[in-house]
Amino acid sequence: MVQFLSPVRAADAGGTSGNGAASDTLIILPVRSFVLFPGVVMPVSIGRPSSVAAAQEAIREGRPVGILMQRDATLDEPGPTDLYRMGVIANILRFVTAPDGTHHLVCQGEQRFHVEDFVKEKPFFTARVRRIEENDELTSEIEARFVHLKGQATEALELLPQVPQELLAAVNGASSPSALADLVTAYIDISPEEKQELLETVDVTARMNKVSRLLAHRIEVLRLSQEIGRQTKASIDERQREVLLREQMAAIQRQLGEGEGGNAQEIADLEKAIAEAGMPDDVEQMARKELGRLRRMPDASAEYGMIRTYIDWLIALPWKLPEEAPIDIAGARNILDEDHFGLDKIKRRIVEYLAVRKLAPNGKAPILCFAGPPGVGKTSLGQSIARAMGRKFVRVSLGGLHDEAEIRGHRRTYVGALPGTIIQGIRKAGTRDCVMMLDEIDKMGRGIQGDPSAAMLEVLDPEQNGTFRDNYLGVPFDLSRVVFIATANMLDTIPGPLRDRMEIITLSGYTDQEKLQIARRYLVKRQLEANGVTPEQVEIDDAALQAIIRAYTREAGVRNLEREIGRAIRHVAVDIAEGKASRAEINLAALKDLLGPPIFEDEVALRVSVPGVATGLAWTPVGGDILFIEATRLPGKGGLILTGQLGEVMRESAQAAMSIVKSRAADFGIDPAIFEKSDVHIHVPAGATPKDGPSAGVAMFTALVSLLTRRTVRKDTAMTGEISLRGLVLPVGGIKEKVVAAARSGLTRVMLPARNRRDYEDIPEDARNRLDFIWLERVEDAIEAAFEPEEEAASAMRAAG
Repeated sequence: MVQFLSPVRAADAGGTSGNGAASDTLIILPVRSFVLFPGVVMPVSIGRPSSVAAAQEAIREGRPVGILMQRDATLDEPGPTDLYRMGVIANILRFVTAPDGTHHLVCQGEQRFHVEDFVKEKPFFTARVRRIEENDELTSEIEARFVHLKGQATEALELLPQVPQELLAAVNGASSPSALADLVTAYIDISPEEKQELLETVDVTARMNKVSRLLAHRIEVLRLSQEIGRQTKASIDERQREVLLREQMAAIQRQLGEGEGGNAQEIADLEKAIAEAGMPDDVEQMARKELGRLRRMPDASAEYGMIRTYIDWLIALPWKLPEEAPIDIAGARNILDEDHFGLDKIKRRIVEYLAVRKLAPNGKAPILCFAGPPGVGKTSLGQSIARAMGRKFVRVSLGGLHDEAEIRGHRRTYVGALPGTIIQGIRKAGTRDCVMMLDEIDKMGRGIQGDPSAAMLEVLDPEQNGTFRDNYLGVPFDLSRVVFIATANMLDTIPGPLRDRMEIITLSGYTDQEKLQIARRYLVKRQLEANGVTPEQVEIDDAALQAIIRAYTREAGVRNLEREIGRAIRHVAVDIAEGKASRAEINLAALKDLLGPPIFEDEVALRVSVPGVATGLAWTPVGGDILFIEATRLPGKGGLILTGQLGEVMRESAQAAMSIVKSRAADFGIDPAIFEKSDVHIHVPAGATPKDGPSAGVAMFTALVSLLTRRTVRKDTAMTGEISLRGLVLPVGGIKEKVVAAARSGLTRVMLPARNRRDYEDIPEDARNRLDFIWLERVEDAIEAAFEPEEEAASAMRAAG
């Protein structure tokens, strides 16, 4: 394409060549993506301090400048090797500083030059140059090319809409072949690199040939563009004619009483569907209003499809409330027991919920939220509730949602608008009293389109959701009979007002015995079916399942356990499929060949075998876990070094533990002089994992006393609790998850704050039976219970030595 710039030829510019025309030393002005040609006046924008200084110096001395283009336009400070060697000598006609601080030059190209070498680079470039003289000898061959090129340039300009007359006059008034070639090159739409190539083409014949080829291509593009424009206009005119004819035909049919147009049967079907949908009066009034608009609108209209889709949504929604099936409490209890092992407290709460729904079906039931680590059965509990109530189940995933319109829907003014996920879920279920699982409610985000958790406030409030208004529908929809059940892994990320509208039911991790029963009852059966084998073909004994639980998985839920069981079954399924075996038994001896060496080992006995190491208990979003506190002493001046990606609260716990040990050194049999000549380093392994919280205080204190008294902490004992500077052991959270993790790791004793006795009933019975509980009031209680007896410790030290 040819650019829309008004040229000023050298003959019309009124400038002079400047006093430096005879000199072979020039001030050089580097430019980005711009090529100036002799005989052309063009604006040049400059911004670099060196370029501004160069221009000011040239104006001050009345000298021309040499315009050179950079090879790489992204460089802010180009060197001599970053510039092309061929450029144009230019006179500066005007220097303008804009109000925003940018500088602009109006330059007139004078003559090509070639840089022989650069004289200096600071404060601006100067170079010795060789001027290149133009050969304007007019042979018959050059004159023929000159006439042909002028005709091409004129044709290209005439194909342009609103061509500048100055440019057309400049082309027609070109006096020499080289001037015409340079003028056309300056204003044709090609890349700066192509323009630089033409600038460096000194031979006039070769230059005119190149410019002629470029112009021929541009003329062909302009012709095609004009043809496409004519075709598009004809297509639009034809469409407008068709719409007009359709409107006239519809008007004629209405005058003759021959129906309401071509869509008469469709309108009649929609009217019948609206009457049978059972909508509330205000909704039916809205639907009939939109149907009236549809009746008066030609079906070729773009808005016709939008209105038709809206009416279809209103008709498809379940406005009628079906007859509620009676809830069988005993049957519901059997369904819960059939679908889930354990979770007695959770099942009892669900049975209570169903009993209240049975006794008060029109009452405002609470919104349940199952919170717990992944893989403990939150989603499947919702499916069991739907089965127990005899209702349809629909799942709505909220994970990663960051647009409020995903909940409330998009307004119909937008192209492709749809209702929100809540209304879509209701339509999918086909009933207004379904069980809707709001999965991963803790993972909703917030974006520039609004906060979806704020939109969920109306959905989950029994006082408001009876008149829930979706932006797309524009009419209220009653959600009060929907049984909402939410799931979450963490409660901290759920906004307070939203969490306040739900009743939180916490599911903790499973013990090893519970996992064994779940695997035996559900997981093995499911994986046998998934891998195409029968219980008669593949059998897994309990010892193998226990080994998979303890040595190949370590989790709160059972997802990885099911994956490992499936992996073992797939290994033996290959032999059955190949006909090498008709039956396979997976036992403890075969596990290493099927699953490889054990992934997890008993770290407690291995790590807690020297003084200065204690086993702590931690809570994570995916369940409880054990962690090791390691302390060592090294020469120093009483400093405390903390490593392991510890958070601020955990660091303060370590400092508090150190202060208690120092203040009571004599009571614990520690020489106070140790602190003056030693530094203590506390490290919590798994350094890549951030850790924080006050509950490691007891473990840090015990590790420090163990280090300084050279006594070993019992390897069967784990501990948790916050400490105060007075030596009190304060309560902490997550007791249930921490105790389950201790039992899962093979420990037999746990030390807990005495003020956490209230959490004892929440601990699973299996974990309570396998552990001894030591309740701590003060740090002295921890010292008394944590260490090996003196005789055993001494023998252990001798054995280690």
